[in-house]
Amino acid sequence: MEMAKKKAKPAGLREQLRVPLGEIDLTKYDTRSTAGFDGTKDDGKVALGDLGAEVSDWQERLFAEGRSGGQRSILLVLQGMDTSGKGGVIRHGAGLMDPQGLKITSFKAPTPAEKRRGFLWRIRQAVPGNGMIGIFDRSHYEDVLIARVRELVTPNVWNRRYDQINDFEAELTASGVTIVKCYLHISPEEQKTRLEARLDDPTKHWKYNPGDVDERLLWPDYMDAYHAAIERCNTAEAPWYVIPSDRKWYRNWAVTTILLETLKDLNPEWPKADFDVAKEKKRLAAT
Repeated sequence: MEMAKKKAKPAGLREQLRVPLGEIDLTKYDTRSTAGFDGTKDDGKVALGDLGAEVSDWQERLFAEGRSGGQRSILLVLQGMDTSGKGGVIRHGAGLMDPQGLKITSFKAPTPAEKRRGFLWRIRQAVPGNGMIGIFDRSHYEDVLIARVRELVTPNVWNRRYDQINDFEAELTASGVTIVKCYLHISPEEQKTRLEARLDDPTKHWKYNPGDVDERLLWPDYMDAYHAAIERCNTAEAPWYVIPSDRKWYRNWAVTTILLETLKDLNPEWPKADFDVAKEKKRLAAT
């Protein structure tokens, strides 16, 4: 008898990858894990494609709800070391959805004007509106990550920011924004492999930044900063998920699956017509 083909098991992935409240040790998380998926790389690519119709349908429901008075939205926060795959998730996961219902924001170093307004000002400008799915490529967490590691502000300043972030995220959730925070967890060995691949391929040179090596030398400091950010800003309303990211195909499938589970949990419904459908059918038929 032919062996049954292994299939994805998307149900409950949020529970499997959600970070428990309290202390966290990222060294205990396997960066090559495929938790929740029972199959090969090729199976994973197929499974991601298979999610397309469903995630697109649920996204459209949310978008329609927002255009009809609904006040709910989703904010997907992507954080991770260089080469962890934030762009890949957006390209392969968000690429399955309708662009008109997406708001993608990539946060680089703040401008002098943005700095004068406070670290959360530019973040507030990018919060998704009703019915939208917002995706942050990096986020307000940079202000307790690189700002801490590179000593861009004093310890007193970045220490206060954890509580400010928690208050901000609580404010968002109270206003109808569901926050999904994903830490794309790669190993230093895998990062080195990916950086080497960029240097070996002339078509990838544009993606290489010499500063990535400088940041790589500070890996232990960044891990300390990530531990603190995840521990201190991991709440029931805005939990963190650790996404094993050494396998690109799994990373893309996992984040998309978590987003789909979140959409289904919100259960947006198609808005009811605010006009007489039968009457409009007759009017249209008469034209």
